[in-house]
Parts: sequence; structure tokens; C-alpha cells
Amino acid sequence: MQYAVTVVPAFVLLDAAGTIVDRVDGGDDVPRLTQAVSALSSRGAPAAAAATASSASAPPATTPAPDASISQEDALNARLKSLINSSQVMLFMKGVPTAPRCGFSRQAVECLADAKISFGTFDILTDEDVRQGLKQYSDWPTYPQLYANGELIGGLDIMKEMSEEGDLAEQLGVAKSGAVIGGGAGAEESLDDRLKKLVNRHRVMLFMKGLPSAPRCGFSRQIVEMLDEEGASYDSFNILEDEEVRQGLKKYSDWPTYPQLYVDGDLVGGLDIVKELKEGGDLTDLVKG
Repeated sequence: MQYAVTVVPAFVLLDAAGTIVDRVDGGDDVPRLTQAVSALSSRGAPAAAAATASSASAPPATTPAPDASISQEDALNARLKSLINSSQVMLFMKGVPTAPRCGFSRQAVECLADAKISFGTFDILTDEDVRQGLKQYSDWPTYPQLYANGELIGGLDIMKEMSEEGDLAEQLGVAKSGAVIGGGAGAEESLDDRLKKLVNRHRVMLFMKGLPSAPRCGFSRQIVEMLDEEGASYDSFNILEDEEVRQGLKKYSDWPTYPQLYVDGDLVGGLDIVKELKEGGDLTDLVKG
């Protein structure tokens, strides 16, 4: 079989020269498929170059292209929705928390940090499709843009107004670092359940000392810098603010030190492991999926 199809359906994406650039086996992972089609389109390849196999023996020339039902706009919107929901609190900004590229983004990071809110970020300067597409998707023309629980909150002025009116975390409907919303009587959960939720709070989750914008140890600072260099979207948890999580996570994952990096809920390791992955060229694929 020309494309080694073993699963039906299977989507094989080809560039203009007919070279395989990506493949998606199975039809359940629609976000993965739309991302692959969008990436192929951005390379300048014709949409028809993405071939899908409807059966293990079907000739490639007669198989339909997935782009017939998924337009480039739909693919971008699916990606934007995935990014917005990749963290409970998501900030689309210029630069990264450790190195904001504009004053408004810097103030937005400081506002969230002062409120002790853990958040994920995306640097819109690294992706023009996201930068322009998100303006239309949310009908908001400027950056930074803050989202909570998948909903647009607004820009810096809105964040400042909410902070002046009271507790920002409470108004956003999110927990502060080390806190659990509704954590009064009758709302207790086991430590293991809480840790499981935390390691799965974002696809890429970093447990560190301090915040990405203000690391409290050299190891944490170095791992933040590496993730930022990769342009990774990630969330973090400050273990200095919650001793229960700090001690419990060591046993939960059988890893005695911090920082700890998790991807898709699984422990990757600490700084040394991340350094090895970066030196081996594997960190980009890992954190960007």
C-alpha cells in the first residue's frame, strides 16, 4: 500500500511535490486534523494535496480531501477555540510573561500575578494567523486579551477596572494559586484528586517556585526560559504557596524536586530532563504537540 494505511479512516497530507508531510490516523481527533490541514495550507500547499483513505485498499487518486468539509477559516477557528480553552485563565499578549514586548502586556501580567492567579499565555507576535484571526473571532481589536473559562473578559482597561472593584480571581470565577473555589465545608476533595486536576489543568503544566514572570529559584527560571524560547503555551503552579501540593506532588509522581514539567497529565521530569530534550531537539515537538 502506497501510504501504509492500517486504520480507517486515515488522512495523509501531501505537499505540492507529493511528499507526505503529516498524517492523522482515525477520525476522532478533529482538532488534530484541522491543525494539520491549517499547517499544510500555511506552507502554501494546495488543499487538494491532503488525501484521505476511506479503506485500506482504496486507491489514493480517488480518495476525497478532508479540506472539502473543513475550510481554512474553520480550521483556524478550531485552533483559536482550543487555544482559548487550553487554560482556565488565558492571556494573549505580546511577548511572554518573563519578557513582555509592550507596556500593556507587562501590566496585564503584573495584574494577574498580583491577584495570585495562575494563567497560561500565548505570544501573538509569533503567529500572525492567530494575531489577526483572534481579533475577528472575539470581535476585540487590540491586545492583550484575557479569557477565563473560555470566555473573553477584555483587555487591560477591563482588567484594571475589575481589580479596582474587588478580588479579580473571584470576579473571574477562578481559584487563586493554592486555593480551591467553594472550598468550604462539604466541598473537600482528596489530595490525589486535586493533584490529578492540577497536572491536567493545561496540556503543558509547570510546577515551579514562583511565577513565570517572577521565578523564585534559578532552576525554575531556567525551565521557564526554555519553554518561552520554544514559544510554548503553558500554565504554571507556584508550589511555594501551597505546602500540601508541594509535598503531595513529590509522592504522587515519585519525583523529589522542583520544578516539575507535565505534558498531557504525564510527568516529563525536572530541569535536567528538559535540558536533555532541548539539546536533543525533542522539546519543541513535545510541548507543541
